[in-house]
Amino acid sequence: MGPVVNGVFKKRCSVSMSNSPVSNDSIAPSSPEPEAKRDRSNWILRSLKGPTQFLSFWAAIALPFVHLPLLAQGLGDPDVTLAFFLLLAANVFALYVGHGYKQE
Repeated sequence: MGPVVNGVFKKRCSVSMSNSPVSNDSIAPSSPEPEAKRDRSNWILRSLKGPTQFLSFWAAIALPFVHLPLLAQGLGDPDVTLAFFLLLAANVFALYVGHGYKQE
């Protein structure tokens, strides 16, 4: 018998991991994604990158002109202020996405 802990006898047992019948070699690695499927998804992403950057680049140029009427009206109304900041956030996002357009 082993030591008494909270009124319960604990047995001491030692198990050697080196004698374990299961090894990592018997576990098969997960099957990799088929090459054709991965190539197709990469092709789709590459084909969408150019048009997305094009649209974002030109949206980032055009959006400040939408800000002008809002600024001319004034930002006293909470709805106008919210619209201004949403357009500003859209402009920053468009700048981020479109910053690489026509760069080699």
